[in-house]
Amino acid sequence: SSSSGTNGKLDSNRCELLKLLLTCFSEAIYLPPSDTTSPNRWVAYFTSEENRHALPLFTSLLNTVLAYDPIGYGVPYYHAIVSDAREPLSEVAAQVLMVTLDSESNHVQTGSGPEADSRMQENLFCNYLGRIHREEDFHFILHGFTTLLNNPLVQTYLPNSCKKIRFHQELLILFWKMCDINKKFLYYVLKSSSVLELLVPILHHLNEARADPARTGLMHIGIFILLLLSGERNFGVRLNKPYQLKVPMDVPVFHGTHADLLILVFHKVITTGHQRLQPLYECLMTILVNVSPYLKSLSQVASSKLLHLTEAFSTPWFLFAGPTNHHLVFFLLEIFNNIIQYQFDGNNQLIYSIIRKRSVFHELANIPVDPQALTKSKRVQQEEGGTGLPDVGVPEVSTGEQTAVPSATTVGPQTAVTAPPEGAAPAPNPSDGAWQATREWVLGWKMKLPLQTILRLLQVLVPQVEKICIDKGLTDESEILKFLQHGTLVGLLPVPHPILIRKYQPNAGTTLWFRTYMWGVVYLRNVEPPIWYDTEIKLFEIQKV
Repeated sequence: SSSSGTNGKLDSNRCELLKLLLTCFSEAIYLPPSDTTSPNRWVAYFTSEENRHALPLFTSLLNTVLAYDPIGYGVPYYHAIVSDAREPLSEVAAQVLMVTLDSESNHVQTGSGPEADSRMQENLFCNYLGRIHREEDFHFILHGFTTLLNNPLVQTYLPNSCKKIRFHQELLILFWKMCDINKKFLYYVLKSSSVLELLVPILHHLNEARADPARTGLMHIGIFILLLLSGERNFGVRLNKPYQLKVPMDVPVFHGTHADLLILVFHKVITTGHQRLQPLYECLMTILVNVSPYLKSLSQVASSKLLHLTEAFSTPWFLFAGPTNHHLVFFLLEIFNNIIQYQFDGNNQLIYSIIRKRSVFHELANIPVDPQALTKSKRVQQEEGGTGLPDVGVPEVSTGEQTAVPSATTVGPQTAVTAPPEGAAPAPNPSDGAWQATREWVLGWKMKLPLQTILRLLQVLVPQVEKICIDKGLTDESEILKFLQHGTLVGLLPVPHPILIRKYQPNAGTTLWFRTYMWGVVYLRNVEPPIWYDTEIKLFEIQKV
């Protein structure tokens, strides 16, 4: 069929109709999070065989979202002169699409009274999405996502001369849905070099939102997508591509790869992010563990950030402050082991950083477990005021007028990791309910710390580096790096361990979190008119500040 072209009045009318549909679909926000069985008859009918227009509606919504071009011919300030009715239409189309894709099947009730019959009915929108398979269709979809997600990052010589879209959260949710429903699309994304064009805007949003508690949901969805992508080898391999873009991010200047950018942003999130992000630390570490066997050459800046995290996470008071804090050290050691065992040749910067910070690993191997040390650590923890990262302050931030947050019963995406690191110990469970570290608990995981590879590396290389420095009177790091670059540890290290990839595993908690976050985004993005403002919403809480 041929396109009818664009018409501002028609686009405005379509937008109002879609908002009306969205209002009809919104019964879920008036139900408590525990109620997951109540069907929405509007959604069920709209995506069922009874709706003869289901297929053209699905394709029209998808095309409206992904074919939208906010830049057009690139005329500076054109958006300030001519109103664009296509952007609000694309935004509400994305919202309708993600709501209709929320469930792959719907409960449908026929009849009434004692003769009522309830049955499961397939969601045709999910069916159509799952059956997309042509390369050109995948290219269109991926190109649409990368174009729109990179739009806020476009740099121009004239300030504010380029239109910037604001529905990136809807796009991220929609991308997640597509990867979840159509695995062929996920594999197409992973084998395409364009996957890095998705990575950069996601890292940009993580970096921008890290200190704002009102955007915790955006942090979750971004990390969730990266966790999904990191479960496949191709993603780790693609990260070795040099990073040459000039995207404005307040990360240290570096010359390296996309893997370096990933590490620097994650370091920023952990060290300067809001305290509510602490449950996501394990997700961040899991992503780095998954890609670490494929990272060929980390920069000096990224290497130093990994060592800084190791130093911070391995302080006794932090390790003993929480029942799962030691998991982070296990993850970091696994990252180092993967790189040493599988990518030693190109990572002389990381090896040199490990040698310089060797005291961290020796102290970790000899961490005290006597009662006096545990008592001292607890006292230091109380003086520091909590269980956060050592020597890290949280900047003050201002939030918007309203924030939609999940209810207390909602489980966050951090539950998606399949298992804790190998060797992690179960936490003691004292009868009084107040958790505290015990000697037995510390010994339980200390004996399993995977330090053998690193300590062996230090045992071999430290004397060699010291000898070179003394014999040649070296004070220049470049000579040491050159020596490490041409060195080898073949036959000197323990037998390489098998590569362990932790993949995303869906569960009821994450499904509920996604539904809550999705409707929170829809609520906050529809303020003109404020469709659901001041109504009895039960799915999430509204905080007015």
